[in-house]
Amino acid sequence: MQGRDAYRRALERFAQQVGSIHEDQAIDLASAALTLARIEYPTLESHAYIRHLSSLAERVKRRLRDNAGARETIVMLNHVLFDEEGLRGNRDDYYDPRNSFLNDVLDRKLGIPITLSVIYMEVAHRIGFPLAGTAMPGHFLLKHYDAACGEIILDPYNHGRMLSMDECHSRLDEIYRGEVEFKPEFLRPVTHREILTRMLNNLRQIYFTHCDFAKGVMVLDLLLAIPPRSSELLRERALARLQLDQYVGAAHDLATYLKLSPNAPDTKDVRETLEMVRQLVGRLN
Repeated sequence: MQGRDAYRRALERFAQQVGSIHEDQAIDLASAALTLARIEYPTLESHAYIRHLSSLAERVKRRLRDNAGARETIVMLNHVLFDEEGLRGNRDDYYDPRNSFLNDVLDRKLGIPITLSVIYMEVAHRIGFPLAGTAMPGHFLLKHYDAACGEIILDPYNHGRMLSMDECHSRLDEIYRGEVEFKPEFLRPVTHREILTRMLNNLRQIYFTHCDFAKGVMVLDLLLAIPPRSSELLRERALARLQLDQYVGAAHDLATYLKLSPNAPDTKDVRETLEMVRQLVGRLN
């Protein structure tokens, strides 16, 4: 019960952090990412990890000369984060859920492209070096706009390497075996909410693949806290709740789904499922 209460507080905190009252760029990405880690660590305190990010930024800043250019700044960021701090991609166990939790990535020095990118972005932000995440499918990248150098694409999963456009194409071909055609929009900048959604979707896939419905429901709780709320996620959460015998919650989700999507193609099936669940709840009461 204590862990559940801690998770509820974390969910409320996450909803506050990503709520529509905030402009997207005002969302504290590192803090929100650490809050979502409370799926696994309900009582996690984020302050030490935020301080660590600031400490890494100070190490970079102390070594940069005044008016350092973009490429020089990137080289120093790479040196501190990858050579000194030892951050690296987890190639041996890519789908370990710990790769998606910022605290674990900072502790274990192992991550996947998106979490390594979030750390890179947050350290860069603290030294005044703006970076944006990209929409590249299958392999999250970063980009920087520079007046002198133009657009610079970075791959934090591979030691912060600067990529050419041809290399971006090659990354995509490696992942999808040439079955996905590269499109310019794959390198469009994404919002903080989109980054958090992508992190949660990685966990969603991992937990449901392993039939961990309890953790899967927690992920869906957090995804539903990010505006705009998806009715499809409500249906998915209802089905996961049925696996956990959470019939009242499942009925509420199905009813809400029907209200939000009255003309969905699966409306008839959902209504039948809702009626069955309501009958079951009635018998149990």
